[in-house]
Amino acid sequence: MIVREIEQQDNEIVASIIRHSLESVGLNIKGTAYFDPYLDKLSKYYSSLESAAYWVAVLDGEVVGGVGIAPFSKENSTCELQKLYLSPKAQGKGYSKLLMETALDFAAKHYDNCYLETRQQLKAACALYEKFGFELLSKPLAGSEHSAMDAWYIKKFR
Repeated sequence: MIVREIEQQDNEIVASIIRHSLESVGLNIKGTAYFDPYLDKLSKYYSSLESAAYWVAVLDGEVVGGVGIAPFSKENSTCELQKLYLSPKAQGKGYSKLLMETALDFAAKHYDNCYLETRQQLKAACALYEKFGFELLSKPLAGSEHSAMDAWYIKKFR
């Protein structure tokens, strides 16, 4: 498997992976990434932001998932880990760890903190975040846009 930055031709498959993943756990609801206005144009969205990127995981020539880093708050140098999803055939093989390492290495070079939002029901995801040093918060950071989330994490780099 290789990890590389997203390209325009990856947009459709990444959006499909994200939507399918959310549908499979009943989270194709308002207040989730399912309805993000830029979901079908992730390559353009992330390239338009400063200190942001989205990476895809490619297995045997096929995009099987991805993860992004984007600015969250300039005031306290915080980024957000976004849209970590894998297709069902790529799950449980350690690929999410490779995506996390790529994203967090990038984030640590540009930010002091990394924030993320998820759902408590996504136990494997929460365990992964905690393994990477994220600490559970009691409430979302100000400026949060995903109202359907009920678990918020922060990782401090400095």
